[in-house]
Amino acid sequence: MNVRQCKFEDILRVSELEKECFAGESWSYGAIASAFENPAYDMLVAEENGEVIGYGCTCTACETSDLENVLVAEEYRNSGVGTAILNALVANAAARGAEKIFLEVRVSNCAAMRLYLSCGFVGVHARTRYYSDGEDCLVMSKIIARK
Repeated sequence: MNVRQCKFEDILRVSELEKECFAGESWSYGAIASAFENPAYDMLVAEENGEVIGYGCTCTACETSDLENVLVAEEYRNSGVGTAILNALVANAAARGAEKIFLEVRVSNCAAMRLYLSCGFVGVHARTRYYSDGEDCLVMSKIIARK
Protein backbone atom coordinates (compact mmCIF):
# COMPACT_ATOMS: atom_id res chain seq x y z
CA MET A 1 0.00 0.00 0.00
CA ASN A 2 1.20 3.47 -0.93
CA VAL A 3 -0.08 6.84 0.33
CA ARG A 4 0.52 9.68 -2.11
CA GLN A 5 -0.79 13.07 -3.21
CA CYS A 6 -4.07 12.92 -5.08
CA LYS A 7 -3.84 13.46 -8.83
CA PHE A 8 -6.56 14.95 -11.02
CA GLU A 9 -7.22 11.55 -12.57
CA ASP A 10 -7.99 10.15 -9.07
CA ILE A 11 -10.94 12.50 -8.49
CA LEU A 12 -13.55 10.23 -10.12
CA ARG A 13 -12.51 7.25 -7.96
CA VAL A 14 -12.43 9.48 -4.86
CA SER A 15 -15.96 10.62 -5.72
CA GLU A 16 -17.07 6.98 -6.03
CA LEU A 17 -15.52 6.17 -2.64
CA GLU A 18 -17.33 9.15 -1.10
CA LYS A 19 -20.67 7.80 -2.35
CA GLU A 20 -19.88 4.29 -1.08
CA CYS A 21 -18.78 5.42 2.36
CA PHE A 22 -20.95 8.47 3.03
CA ALA A 23 -24.25 7.73 1.33
CA GLY A 24 -26.44 10.81 1.41
CA GLU A 25 -23.78 13.16 2.80
CA SER A 26 -20.91 12.63 0.41
CA TRP A 27 -18.96 15.37 -1.31
CA SER A 28 -19.94 15.74 -4.95
CA TYR A 29 -17.48 15.30 -7.79
CA GLY A 30 -17.52 19.10 -8.19
CA ALA A 31 -16.77 19.72 -4.51
CA ILE A 32 -13.86 17.27 -4.62
CA ALA A 33 -12.50 18.86 -7.80
CA SER A 34 -12.82 22.32 -6.23
CA ALA A 35 -10.95 21.22 -3.10
CA PHE A 36 -8.30 19.57 -5.30
CA GLU A 37 -7.63 22.91 -7.01
CA ASN A 38 -7.59 24.92 -3.75
CA PRO A 39 -4.05 25.26 -2.35
CA ALA A 40 -5.36 25.28 1.25
CA TYR A 41 -6.47 21.67 0.82
CA ASP A 42 -4.23 18.63 1.03
CA MET A 43 -5.69 15.52 -0.58
CA LEU A 44 -4.01 12.14 -0.25
CA VAL A 45 -4.96 8.75 -1.64
CA ALA A 46 -3.96 5.26 -0.62
CA GLU A 47 -3.49 2.81 -3.43
CA GLU A 48 -2.95 -0.90 -3.64
CA ASN A 49 -1.83 -2.47 -6.92
CA GLY A 50 -2.64 0.76 -8.74
CA GLU A 51 -6.19 1.00 -7.35
CA VAL A 52 -7.25 3.89 -5.09
CA ILE A 53 -8.58 2.24 -1.93
CA GLY A 54 -8.87 5.25 0.37
CA TYR A 55 -8.39 8.96 0.64
CA GLY A 56 -8.17 11.80 3.10
CA CYS A 57 -8.36 15.56 2.97
CA THR A 58 -7.41 18.46 5.22
CA CYS A 59 -7.80 22.21 4.93
CA THR A 60 -5.08 24.24 6.60
CA ALA A 61 -5.13 27.96 7.39
CA CYS A 62 -2.56 29.61 9.63
CA GLU A 63 -1.94 27.45 12.70
CA THR A 64 -4.96 25.15 12.39
CA SER A 65 -5.99 22.38 10.09
CA ASP A 66 -9.40 20.77 9.68
CA LEU A 67 -9.61 17.11 8.82
CA GLU A 68 -12.37 17.07 6.23
CA ASN A 69 -12.49 13.36 5.34
CA VAL A 70 -10.75 10.06 5.81
CA LEU A 71 -12.30 7.04 4.19
CA VAL A 72 -11.32 3.56 3.14
CA ALA A 73 -13.03 1.11 0.80
CA GLU A 74 -14.94 -1.44 2.87
CA GLU A 75 -12.81 -4.44 1.91
CA TYR A 76 -9.64 -2.65 3.11
CA ARG A 77 -10.88 -1.42 6.48
CA ASN A 78 -9.10 -2.48 9.67
CA SER A 79 -5.88 -3.09 7.77
CA GLY A 80 -3.99 0.11 8.64
CA VAL A 81 -4.99 2.09 5.55
CA GLY A 82 -6.93 4.73 7.50
CA THR A 83 -4.10 5.10 10.02
CA ALA A 84 -1.54 5.56 7.23
CA ILE A 85 -3.68 8.22 5.53
CA LEU A 86 -4.39 10.03 8.80
CA ASN A 87 -0.75 10.04 9.91
CA ALA A 88 0.37 11.38 6.52
CA LEU A 89 -2.27 14.14 6.63
CA VAL A 90 -1.18 15.16 10.14
CA ALA A 91 2.47 15.25 9.05
CA ASN A 92 1.59 17.35 6.01
CA ALA A 93 -0.46 19.77 8.14
CA ALA A 94 2.49 20.18 10.48
CA ALA A 95 4.75 20.84 7.48
CA ARG A 96 2.30 23.56 6.40
CA GLY A 97 2.66 25.22 9.81
CA ALA A 98 -0.42 23.89 11.58
CA GLU A 99 -0.10 23.42 15.31
CA LYS A 100 -3.50 21.84 15.91
CA ILE A 101 -5.86 19.75 13.82
CA PHE A 102 -9.62 19.44 14.34
CA LEU A 103 -12.24 17.00 13.09
CA GLU A 104 -15.92 16.20 13.50
CA VAL A 105 -17.19 12.65 13.75
CA ARG A 106 -20.66 11.16 14.13
CA VAL A 107 -21.22 9.94 17.67
CA SER A 108 -22.36 6.59 16.23
CA ASN A 109 -19.13 6.09 14.23
CA CYS A 110 -17.22 4.01 16.78
CA ALA A 111 -14.70 2.70 14.25
CA ALA A 112 -13.67 6.23 13.26
CA MET A 113 -13.46 7.33 16.89
CA ARG A 114 -11.19 4.37 17.68
CA LEU A 115 -8.94 5.39 14.78
CA TYR A 116 -8.77 9.01 15.90
CA LEU A 117 -8.14 8.11 19.54
CA SER A 118 -5.39 5.67 18.53
CA CYS A 119 -3.71 8.49 16.57
CA GLY A 120 -3.72 10.89 19.52
CA PHE A 121 -6.93 12.86 19.03
CA VAL A 122 -9.02 13.81 22.07
CA GLY A 123 -12.64 14.85 22.40
CA VAL A 124 -13.23 18.58 22.77
CA HIS A 125 -17.01 18.98 22.77
CA ALA A 126 -20.21 17.75 21.12
CA ARG A 127 -22.41 19.56 18.62
CA THR A 128 -26.02 18.54 19.01
CA ARG A 129 -28.08 17.71 15.92
CA TYR A 130 -25.11 18.59 13.72
CA TYR A 131 -25.88 16.26 10.81
CA SER A 132 -28.87 16.54 8.48
CA ASP A 133 -30.47 13.46 10.06
CA GLY A 134 -30.24 15.03 13.53
CA GLU A 135 -27.31 13.01 14.81
CA ASP A 136 -24.78 14.68 17.08
CA CYS A 137 -21.10 14.97 16.31
CA LEU A 138 -18.05 14.91 18.52
CA VAL A 139 -15.40 17.53 17.81
CA MET A 140 -11.91 16.14 18.36
CA SER A 141 -8.48 17.74 18.17
CA LYS A 142 -4.81 16.94 18.29
CA ILE A 143 -1.85 19.18 18.99
CA ILE A 144 0.60 18.50 16.16
CA ALA A 145 3.38 21.02 16.64
CA ARG A 146 4.71 23.35 19.29
CA LYS A 147 6.69 26.50 18.86
